[in-house]
Amino acid sequence: MQPPLLPAEALRRTVRLARLDGTTMLGIAGVFALASAAAKDVPGAVVGLLVAGAGAIELHGTTLLRGGAVRGVNWLVASQLYLMIVVLTYVGTRLAHVDITPLRALLTDDQRTVVQQAGLTVDVFLATVYRVAYEIVGAATVLYQGGMALHYLRRRAPIAAALAEPGEA
Repeated sequence: MQPPLLPAEALRRTVRLARLDGTTMLGIAGVFALASAAAKDVPGAVVGLLVAGAGAIELHGTTLLRGGAVRGVNWLVASQLYLMIVVLTYVGTRLAHVDITPLRALLTDDQRTVVQQAGLTVDVFLATVYRVAYEIVGAATVLYQGGMALHYLRRRAPIAAALAEPGEA
């Protein structure tokens, strides 16, 4: 069993993780928002911008921590919870309004035959795949964003101790 991290190391690791996570989220979501906007997919562009906003919130928390403000942890936690809400709302919306039309074109004739041999209609199969895919996205979001929020919450005390030390901001 390893001893707990020194407060200064906990602060450094948290800032590094949050900066990487926030930058990645902001960059990837920004690209998807632009691609959606270029394709005239307004809902996709809005979701991309909302997710990019979560990255910006996390980067703001990082900036606060680097400036010596313990309240930066609140921003890190809030970014994860906000992202979870955005993604779960998106998933819920997609599950409430199932549209398998674009998926039909993805099936080859051989795949259609296999689906029918399994005793399913193509539409039932595609609706099931659609539903399961979005349920997986929702579950992964709860696990990842929830885990990140807990991680940041557990780092609050060591971060506060590190920021209370002279010269640690």
